[in-house]
Amino acid sequence: MSSTVPAARKPEQSQPAGARVEFRGLRRSFGSTVALDGLDLTVEPGELIALLGPSGCGKTTALRVIAGFEQPDSGEVLVDGQDITRVPANRRDAGMVFQSYSLFPNLSARDNVAFGLRVRKVPAAQRRERAGELLDLVGLPDHGGRYPHQMSGGQQQRVALARALALQPRVLLLDEPLSALDAKVRTNLREEIRRLQLSLGITTIFVTHDQEEALSMADRVAVLNAGKLEQCAAPAELYERPATAFVAEFVGTMNRLPGRIADPDAATVEVAGAQLPVDGPAPTTGDVEVLVRPENVTATADPSGTATVVSASFFGAVTRLHLDLADGSAVKADLPSRDAGELTPGTRAAVGLAPRPVLVVARKSA
Repeated sequence: MSSTVPAARKPEQSQPAGARVEFRGLRRSFGSTVALDGLDLTVEPGELIALLGPSGCGKTTALRVIAGFEQPDSGEVLVDGQDITRVPANRRDAGMVFQSYSLFPNLSARDNVAFGLRVRKVPAAQRRERAGELLDLVGLPDHGGRYPHQMSGGQQQRVALARALALQPRVLLLDEPLSALDAKVRTNLREEIRRLQLSLGITTIFVTHDQEEALSMADRVAVLNAGKLEQCAAPAELYERPATAFVAEFVGTMNRLPGRIADPDAATVEVAGAQLPVDGPAPTTGDVEVLVRPENVTATADPSGTATVVSASFFGAVTRLHLDLADGSAVKADLPSRDAGELTPGTRAAVGLAPRPVLVVARKSA
């Protein structure tokens, strides 16, 4: 894809600075279903925040509230300190890209991009120039005369992105824009969206249910659950130091292993033959469940080991092992593939845990 920006009108010069967006105590219900339950979140100017969570957690509702397509039952949406909660959608300085592209089938790519400018009665020559610049910006300089049915899904989504940028919005809203694309196109396009967002400095809120998209694109990821914000943090912090068990298990893969509080005063837990420090609050006594990432589990072939390899899944540089432990529990271990060759199904193995702090939750009753 071409990343050339026309010299006559560089986006970083013509694009307004990104806006500060604030969600304050947003509540929105649909009958007995609570979609947003007191959402508080601030997006800094020029930041890309991903709203991540399972279906029904409220992420799309939050996006539609800031776009003006939904009205909250209570709470406020502020852009640069201005309350826009009751401002009509067509008067909000926001551009939106949908999952379904939503291009006009009877208009060319150039006319689709220029549509909003035509509505605002921008002269035809200026519309054509701006549309051409934006198609060049998204890597489609020769596609201006093509119609949606003549373009691939990835190309259509680039046109939709260019159309959203045509009016130079201060906030860009992306509602799962890549979910309808195949894996390779999705990977390439998310890299291009991030490049554009950084070059334009535009505040962007990106809704996705794909963890990989969120962690690879966003400055911060906001994890929602049942309309509430569980945690908002940089991707590395979210993965390495999840604030709650929900975040820990939703972001990435997590093992739940039986353990027991070893020393409440020292905040340590006994698990799988190891004694590990506890990260965050935990029950002071009794049986618990310990959350451990697969990459923090070690396994070596050992005829006298107490674990058994059930299966091995090759993922290139990493192989994921599924092992049964002597106590009846199961564990996943991610090993460098070069070290996993002997660990075939049925092999006895010794399992260990990296000496890192772990999250602990009360053990669920049977």
